[in-house]
Amino acid sequence: MNWGETLRTGLQAVQAHRLRSSLTVLGILIGIATVVLSVGLGQGSKTSVNNSISALGSNLLIVSPGSSTSSTGVRGGLGSASTLTVADATALDSKTAAPDVKAVAPTAQSSLEVDNGSTNWTTTVVGTTSDWATVRSRKLLVGSFFTTADDTKAATSIVLGPTTAQELFGRAQFAVGQSVTISGSTFTVSGVLTSAGSDSTSNLDDTALVPLTTYSQRLSTSTSRSSISSVYVAAKSNSSISAAYQEIDAILLARHSITAAADADFTITTQDSLLSTADSVSSTLTVLLGGIAALSLLVGGIGVMNIMLVSVSERTREIGLRKALGATPVLIRRQFLVEASVLGLVGGLLGAALGIGGAHIIPHFVSDDVVVSGTVVVGAIAVAVAIGLIFGVYPATRAARLAPIDALRSE
Repeated sequence: MNWGETLRTGLQAVQAHRLRSSLTVLGILIGIATVVLSVGLGQGSKTSVNNSISALGSNLLIVSPGSSTSSTGVRGGLGSASTLTVADATALDSKTAAPDVKAVAPTAQSSLEVDNGSTNWTTTVVGTTSDWATVRSRKLLVGSFFTTADDTKAATSIVLGPTTAQELFGRAQFAVGQSVTISGSTFTVSGVLTSAGSDSTSNLDDTALVPLTTYSQRLSTSTSRSSISSVYVAAKSNSSISAAYQEIDAILLARHSITAAADADFTITTQDSLLSTADSVSSTLTVLLGGIAALSLLVGGIGVMNIMLVSVSERTREIGLRKALGATPVLIRRQFLVEASVLGLVGGLLGAALGIGGAHIIPHFVSDDVVVSGTVVVGAIAVAVAIGLIFGVYPATRAARLAPIDALRSE
């Protein structure tokens, strides 16, 4: 009996017991669909988290002032000193001294009341430069961001976060071109940012941005108009964050005449720890879901073995007749392994199709996408076939070992 005849005989045997075969395929189908969807959900969650972090600026470095000490000896926390200036930010933007820095955005901020006629809202007003949107990876929902020329001439332009715009105007789209008042100065809304959600400390959508020069002249209450709250720096790429960090550190230490890094009056933080934590959590989730899917496949594999053992018991006379007519144990074993692998293959194909279909339906009910990888689908089908073969070995071996005379006289 050649492979073609073996395959044809195996398919006929599977078709002859449709209900039994269907139930076996169902077990494998559920397991494979679970694998595809579980891994897809894990990958989708990981992608969603990474996109959210990237929206905050995955290549972002934040330079903050050091701590201050009052005349009574009370030490403030990090960021309480006024050790960073606009000149420091300008130095960091040097392509010669910091070739791995893409853009720099100094910021100064305070919590102020913004008025639109009789409507008011207290928000974080930030003075910054035109590079802020690039550095923070923020886009505009409507309107435009203020320009370098606006900063140079201290223009009274303002860009609102979507939450701030909604609180003042009802709908963000109505804000552009309208006027608001802050500390007695009138500003014209030039644009509204798209939503970015929240970070660990604040609502990123509840903010208002004005040119840094305008902020210093009209809104700042600091005794030093040149001091800034922080400097946001975008590295050229994720791989150049470390180099940009070293360049920033060296420039500021030299500018502040500090010889020992431990005495630095500033701190530099990155998003690396956040990305690492997110990747770790997502990987753990994927492994957990994959483990649950593996248990489903194990159940499906046991189902294959049970069905094949029943098949061997029911076909004892057939096996004895085949061996009496010259079929070798190898051929008998091969036939039953083909039947088991056919069940695994059919279950794998149907399970993969169900998983792909579910990947298009599930995102309508959950917030994360389900990322279906071609590698995972092919691998899942291969695993289904392997399960059929592995769990079919014992029944096939048992059939091959039957003595022809015992098989022929069995009832």
